[in-house]
Parts: sequence; structure tokens; C-alpha cells
Amino acid sequence: MQEANLSVGRVAKRAGVKVSTLHFYEAKGLIKSWRNNGNQRRYKPDVLRRISVIKAAQKMGISLEEIKQAFAALPKNRTPNTQDWQQLASQWQQTLNERITYMERLRDYLSGCIGCGCLSMNSCPLYNPEDTLGDTGSGPVILDNNQ
Repeated sequence: MQEANLSVGRVAKRAGVKVSTLHFYEAKGLIKSWRNNGNQRRYKPDVLRRISVIKAAQKMGISLEEIKQAFAALPKNRTPNTQDWQQLASQWQQTLNERITYMERLRDYLSGCIGCGCLSMNSCPLYNPEDTLGDTGSGPVILDNNQ
């Protein structure tokens, strides 16, 4: 077993995150540290891979809760290896494709009507008498229902 001998400062510097971020990840159950005899946090070297996976997933728009669930599914909640990352990435691919599609629709509607039913635009291409769309949902109804 790898020895937990990396200080919080060293891990933060190597991972490119703030010390407070490490504390936050730990509080969320995403990483784990141990205490040495002087009650200082120490990390195993594999925490760097775990943080890299967290950062990569976050850049893709994966929530910390989704990351935590994915880590929990690993045997003994271990650090993801290359094969694990491939499996996680494929699991998240559908979610990412849905987000991309939504973002493309949002981009395309951004300068015009987004289907919210607000009737506040002078030349709104949406025909929504008496806010009938309000009965079907809240927010950008047309945009959300066009998925």
C-alpha cells in the first residue's frame, strides 16, 4: 500500500488547486487524507489522479455529486485507473451529448426568443396568446421541451 506522505501544500501545488479546494473535496467525500503524528493532513500519491479526474469531469460539466457517485461505484472506492476513466467517460457521454444539444439550441435562440412566454419582446416570433405556455411549464418552455 502506498504511504500517505504528501502534504496538503504539495498536493495542492502539484494538482493546480488551492488548499481550500482540497479541504472542500475532502468534506464532500471525493478525496481522503490521513493524519500524521503531528496531526497534519497527509495524502497518498494516487490522490493526484483522483483530483485530475475530478477536474476533468468538472470541465465537462459533470457535477460533484455525479463524480462522487461514480467514485463510490469503484471497488473499495479506489482511485480510478485508465480503464475506470474510460468507463466513467462513456457513462457521462450521453449526459454530455444532451448538454451539448441544449447549449446549441440556447446559442441559436439567444438573440431572439427562447420560448419563455414572457411576451416582453417587441417582435417576439413566439405566438403565445394569454401566456398559454405558462400552463405547460415554467422557464424557457419551448427550449426545454425541444430536447
